[in-house]
Amino acid sequence: MSKMNIAFYTDSFYPAVDGVVISISNFTRELEKRGHKVYIFTAGNSKNNDKSMNVFFMRGIKFSKYPQYTVAMFPFLSSLKMRELDIDIVHAHTPFSIGLAALTNARLNKLPLVSTFHTLFNDNAVINEYVSSNNFMRDAIKKYSWNYAKFFYNKCDKVITPSAAIEDLLKKNGITNTTVVENGIDLKKFNNKIKSMHVKNWITDGKDYKLVLYVGRISKEKRIDTLLKAANILKNKRIFFGIVGTGPALEHYKEIAYKYKLDKVKFLGFVENNDLPKYYNAADIFCIPSTFETQGIVSIEAMACGKPVVGADYMALKELIINGVNGEKFKPGDFKDCAKKIEKVIDNIEDYNKTISTIKKYSIERVTDKLIKVYEELI
Repeated sequence: MSKMNIAFYTDSFYPAVDGVVISISNFTRELEKRGHKVYIFTAGNSKNNDKSMNVFFMRGIKFSKYPQYTVAMFPFLSSLKMRELDIDIVHAHTPFSIGLAALTNARLNKLPLVSTFHTLFNDNAVINEYVSSNNFMRDAIKKYSWNYAKFFYNKCDKVITPSAAIEDLLKKNGITNTTVVENGIDLKKFNNKIKSMHVKNWITDGKDYKLVLYVGRISKEKRIDTLLKAANILKNKRIFFGIVGTGPALEHYKEIAYKYKLDKVKFLGFVENNDLPKYYNAADIFCIPSTFETQGIVSIEAMACGKPVVGADYMALKELIINGVNGEKFKPGDFKDCAKKIEKVIDNIEDYNKTISTIKKYSIERVTDKLIKVYEELI
């Protein structure tokens, strides 16, 4: 097929960094490497634009509950720009304001519409944390969130899910036009050949201790309290914990660490994506206590660097982690089981030597082949 002009619509983009942004960035670079053109429509400030990508910013207002994000005020005006760019297919990475603009603009221009279900926005923890403090409003959103999801996603020509677990969840809730296309990573970038002892020495204060790493958004739905409570159980062991990332719950988790006097837990702040492989390689194991993952791209990055993953036995992580092969799963929210599995993996690290081989299917080249196939079938 001839080269395509593709419009990505997203609420999340740089300078905010999360799994959605990384997914969009990885797919954009691989699609353009193959000669396609990707145009990204988002809310925010053009001063933060990555000049290597074609990004069109729409004016918006900061989301008060999470100031890293901006809500677009007039996203529907992008329809005229789409016509100018001769777009072939529209891909929404959100069901909200910019996603509705993608839906409207695709229909006005008689273009196929794909959408990816990136985020469990109808999770109770997310609604409690980011929606109005009004109890009536929160209850109404909890009650009708899946109705809205069905309204939006069933109007799309195809809905992409990043894991089979999420596809099953959508089907159970009445969204049937689905297909699985995983989020991919650059296996040339994330590998186990990167020198990182200086990073480990910095995190562990030069002590010959094991290092457990977490990378991701610092927010309550990520359930980092489970990891911190596990660290408290293991505080007398020769184990350090490094927490990479930033987010609205950073001070909340720092207070928990202070409460438990966790002197072997370090909050490492934001780390540029290009530097992350050094941190993964510095670690001995990776831990992700979240029950919010639609895939868990940071877990795949860690595995690509040869690190076993200890994660919650839930949704996409249940599918990704294979006990005794590339990590261990623990009962969601059970910090005692989390501590037990961390210690088990650290004490038997040589048994988890198939970590890299289990994630080959997540190469950005392979998953982009699948994405292009979806586009071509619809066009």
